[in-house]
Amino acid sequence: MRRLTRSKGLKRFEHGGDVFCASRNTGVPVKRIMDFSASINPLGMTKKAELALKRGFKKLSHYPEPFSPTLSKKISEHLRIPPECVIPGNGSTELIYLIPRALRPRSVLIHEPTFSEYERAARLSGAKIKNINGLSFKGKDFLKALKRADMAFLCNPNNPTGELIERKQALEIAEEARRNKCFLTLDEAFIDFAPDGSLIHEAMRNPYLIVLRSMTKFYALTGLRIGYAVCAPETAQRLMQVKEPWSVNTLGALAASASIKDKQFTERTRALIKKEKAFIERELKKAGVRFLPTEANFYLIKTKMARAFKEYLFNKGILTRDCSNFKGLGRGYLRFAVRGRRENARLIAEMRAFLARQK
Repeated sequence: MRRLTRSKGLKRFEHGGDVFCASRNTGVPVKRIMDFSASINPLGMTKKAELALKRGFKKLSHYPEPFSPTLSKKISEHLRIPPECVIPGNGSTELIYLIPRALRPRSVLIHEPTFSEYERAARLSGAKIKNINGLSFKGKDFLKALKRADMAFLCNPNNPTGELIERKQALEIAEEARRNKCFLTLDEAFIDFAPDGSLIHEAMRNPYLIVLRSMTKFYALTGLRIGYAVCAPETAQRLMQVKEPWSVNTLGALAASASIKDKQFTERTRALIKKEKAFIERELKKAGVRFLPTEANFYLIKTKMARAFKEYLFNKGILTRDCSNFKGLGRGYLRFAVRGRRENARLIAEMRAFLARQK
């Protein structure tokens, strides 16, 4: 493999998963790059989704449904909630930007470190940002600050730490948001890996709770950009007043509808991730690598040699996520996804090789 060099494109892009930029700047084919920087299901998309995509090509000469009512109905049947509570979007990121644009908060509360698009979306809507910093979630501080905010964003499990807020505490926060008329956006992009922690059904009854779901991580519909919001009907109406039409494409809607039906895929994924996490944690402990406990399909590790470590792996054709640009985190942190056994074993082997060179 040709030696990989640092890419300006990779430095500018603040998120993981930009394998095309890495390939473009190095000449290494995408299929030969091991991408641990984006936390995507190593099984890929379901066979049912692939079949739906093949059949869907015949429909591409027509416009997709402007606001995706068919997909809303499929999701509502899957979740057993009313379809008027579901808003599909072009990935959950579209909805992250839609929510503050529609609800116009003056102040937005964000617990850092977390997904950077929350703050960017809030600032673009004209809101002031209130931050609470802490590697672990500070529930009491968050509840107190909630009383002085119009909107709050929480990621559960959190990205990049993998920490899951216990359901009891999440319910308390949602109720406090209702009492204070503060819109709480709960991003459950990784909740499929810890389903018991979800507040998806509470959202349809609480007009100040909006739950976001992504079909990127668990269902691997990454390039199709599919996500959805669940909220009370009156809140959904406010969001739909400013939502752009046709944001969900035909193929994405078909693949999403097929994916959520595949219960066997869900079981296989959870079994695989559980098995591989046990392997990774055992090997990290043996290697003396510090990591945070996680309920998601990724790990955050801390090392004084984070930059050198990332560069070493990069030159071996392995992409990881440098987390130094996460507010409230600082330097010395790397995040990597849980992949299949062959890739995980290769990552661990390269970790050991790097650490051996530092002695």
